[in-house]
Amino acid sequence: MKNLIKTGIVPRITSEINPLKTVILHRPGRELERLTPQNLSELLFDDIPWVRKIQEEHDEFVKVLKENGVEVLYIERLLSEILQDEEVKEEFIEDLLQLNGVTSPKILDFLFGLLREKPVDELVEISISGLSLYEAKVKRSLMGLAEHIYEEDYYYIKPLPNLYFTRDPAAVIDRGLMISSMKAAARKPETLIFKYLYNYHPLFKDNEVPLFYDNTYPHSIEGGDILVLNEKVIAVGCSERTSPQAIEQLAHNLFEKGSSVEKILVVQIPAKRSYMHLDTVFTMVDTNRFVFYPGIKNELKIFSLIKEEKGFSIHREKDLQTALKNALNLYTIDIIPTGGLNAITSAREQWNDSTNTLAIAPGIIVTYSRNEISNKILEKEGIKVIPIEGSELSRGRGGPRCMTMPLMRD
Repeated sequence: MKNLIKTGIVPRITSEINPLKTVILHRPGRELERLTPQNLSELLFDDIPWVRKIQEEHDEFVKVLKENGVEVLYIERLLSEILQDEEVKEEFIEDLLQLNGVTSPKILDFLFGLLREKPVDELVEISISGLSLYEAKVKRSLMGLAEHIYEEDYYYIKPLPNLYFTRDPAAVIDRGLMISSMKAAARKPETLIFKYLYNYHPLFKDNEVPLFYDNTYPHSIEGGDILVLNEKVIAVGCSERTSPQAIEQLAHNLFEKGSSVEKILVVQIPAKRSYMHLDTVFTMVDTNRFVFYPGIKNELKIFSLIKEEKGFSIHREKDLQTALKNALNLYTIDIIPTGGLNAITSAREQWNDSTNTLAIAPGIIVTYSRNEISNKILEKEGIKVIPIEGSELSRGRGGPRCMTMPLMRD
């Protein structure tokens, strides 16, 4: 833990495109081996990834980041560091079991004792990959009705196959942290990990990082809907996963807790799985250039929340391009359509995360190589594209941006 502090990491994000310095990632692991045709929908997957291949693709992604000067911190390592403290470890186990709905006093006592005796690294692995009835080796005398009905399919701690999309459970905005309130039950335990990192890891604790949203808030908001356009302006998607009530709460907290943010562009997109977050249809790639999926252009509604002396005002904007020009004080805005003007190609590549680009510096982005048409269009527009393999990574419905939780940009 001391080694991390010596690197001088102070969480701060005031741009989508400034040189990327430090990110939190999770390497896909054993949790993906829990996916079956029967639980795919519950766990928010459309298909079962090939685990060895998805790990190879993720390792390639990490290599690209490191080659471009990005420091990679793995979430499991950060969690392991704070769980070395026995009191924190016991508190984490209690919260983990409660969040997973374990209510039987006998089972709670048994599982608490079981997990408390586990080495920290094994406990971290269980918190991510899950713990089944079979693996816990619960005595038959302790079993309740649920254990008898579900048998080997019963999980005391549910797996987190979506965790390699670290963008969603938390986001750094200015010098503060937003811990998401996730829409789907399958992803709520991911935010518990970030809450513990916020409460106990020196990265956040020693830097006195303010909390701009909390996973205990009732209204859902997720990190994939947050784009930090510059120091004073952010865009927030009102989407399938992020509610207008949550956006208003975030606005109050940002404006009242001393952040540099003065304006929030609210981009209402269709509430469909195909466009679950704003960054699946819209990302920033350069100072005045954005990638956009044109298939939803006629369905967008844009609003501005503007900081006032008390609270904020709400204004309806004409369109996305005009709103961006005014908010960012730019003379021109270039919006680059994914897939070009071919509606079929555009829709196919958007499904494969062509719009979910990760800017590692102005005009330099990481994308999936499979989106060949969109990548060629971006290159013609003068954007440097660094392609990575994503045939398996994309099965989880997320791209390079989804897989990174930036802590610091220049």
